[in-house]
Amino acid sequence: MKKILPFILLAGVGFLSFSCDNKDDVVVTKDYDTISQSFDINPNFTKVSDNLYRWSDAFINPLVQSDMVLIYMQVGTDGDSPIWKLLPYTYYVGNPNNDAVDYIYEFSKYGATININSTSTFNLTANPSYYQGKRFRVLILPANATGTGGAKMANNNVVDYKDYNSVIKYYNIDESKIKTK
Repeated sequence: MKKILPFILLAGVGFLSFSCDNKDDVVVTKDYDTISQSFDINPNFTKVSDNLYRWSDAFINPLVQSDMVLIYMQVGTDGDSPIWKLLPYTYYVGNPNNDAVDYIYEFSKYGATININSTSTFNLTANPSYYQGKRFRVLILPANATGTGGAKMANNNVVDYKDYNSVIKYYNIDESKIKTK
């Protein structure tokens, strides 16, 4: 029995070593769950005060921790193409008080909020054009930049998030498929 025990122990160690071999594992080269999402919104802002209006919405599905949200506001057009400005964005009213209107956003994995506020001497309630009829584009992007909808990492390019067209190109977003929510 004493002569058989070392062989059994050696067989057990050999079996464990073989079963822990991961050479037959499939290597995943694409991450199919990090897809860019985008949609337009024409929000109805709620009055918080004469100088603050707010819109909030929950995401249908919570975001992955590494996702990021960018929100752009349409500030005009260039021919048929909209001109987008990344939030936060400050618009200077151009009055003698040098008043400004700030468009700010924040997000969590559960939703996003857009705040529009103004300097204390500028009453937003009396100037509804600064919060009514505004169009925003929400981009939900994979921060890890992998996957079929993720960023192309060729030549270690870095995207300029302030440049909307650069972001669209970098993340392969098809603008013809962007819907209004």
